[in-house]
Amino acid sequence: MHIPDGFLDAKTALSAGAIALGGLGFALHRAGRTLPPRRIPLMGLSASFIFAAQMLNFPVGVGTSGHLMGGVLAAVLLGPSPAVVVMAAVLIVQCLMFSDGGITALGANVFNMAIVGAVGGYAVYRAVCRFIPGLRGQLVGAAFGAWCSTVLASVCCAGELAMSGTAKASIVLPAMVHIHMVIGVGEALITALVLAAIARTRPELLSGFEAPIAAAPENEQANPIAGRPAFGMSFLIYGLLISLGLAIFVSPLASSAPDGLEKVAELIGFEHAAAENPVLASPIPDYEMPGFSSAALATAVAGAAGTVVVFFLALLLARILTPKASSV
Repeated sequence: MHIPDGFLDAKTALSAGAIALGGLGFALHRAGRTLPPRRIPLMGLSASFIFAAQMLNFPVGVGTSGHLMGGVLAAVLLGPSPAVVVMAAVLIVQCLMFSDGGITALGANVFNMAIVGAVGGYAVYRAVCRFIPGLRGQLVGAAFGAWCSTVLASVCCAGELAMSGTAKASIVLPAMVHIHMVIGVGEALITALVLAAIARTRPELLSGFEAPIAAAPENEQANPIAGRPAFGMSFLIYGLLISLGLAIFVSPLASSAPDGLEKVAELIGFEHAAAENPVLASPIPDYEMPGFSSAALATAVAGAAGTVVVFFLALLLARILTPKASSV
């Protein structure tokens, strides 16, 4: 659902960019107050996993593919504000390094997927958890919230396309919603499966914590879950290796079919509106590292590079937001 250069007019791109900038600024401020120091590694790992997973397009129908958006997954693990920061980091790296989403549409993409998708889906997740207690409620809520996040983001994307005059609202809205209702099923399943696996290995990660962090006594580490050990270096390394494995070994096998937005553009007939060349050239266009004769190897190397960059960018942001955190 990454909008390329050319799909949005100036007024829509600037309006979405201004809203996204305000939302991201609030998320940065809020994350600095709510992100427990012990979850700093999880912020980097969430970003690297989501980046790698977004490279794994799965078929959802004849000639169409989808991929994990990941906003709800990050929000369940980190809280909505840190999730917005994580998603924004992923989208910025995708745009600047790989030309995945145009620089002129970056604000719209952050608004749709990082703010509306993550926060809107998390709100659904929390609502479901109030009615269904325990782990079952968390998994059901995360799955339904993830599905809703995909649909909500597609509605916003369709609205931006209609406001830009790229396509008629009466045509593009149902087309975007229908195709992303199907893609959302994949989003829901992947989110629930990942959280179920985490529940078996690190169940404390699914505990709620979105509240200002109270100062800990001098001889204690700030820890919102009493008695739980902080993340160790082994957790950090293994998590990053798993993300790298997805990017290196699985991403070359991803479906090459167009994603939901590309398919809708093809069906309605506005694919020609995309700029022939991105406004800002990227060093690794289309997720293929230059200099490799093998397309699979070029994709694997590009995916590994992006995974590492996203990991350290999110980790750096987390460190800046929580400067008093203890070392991992």
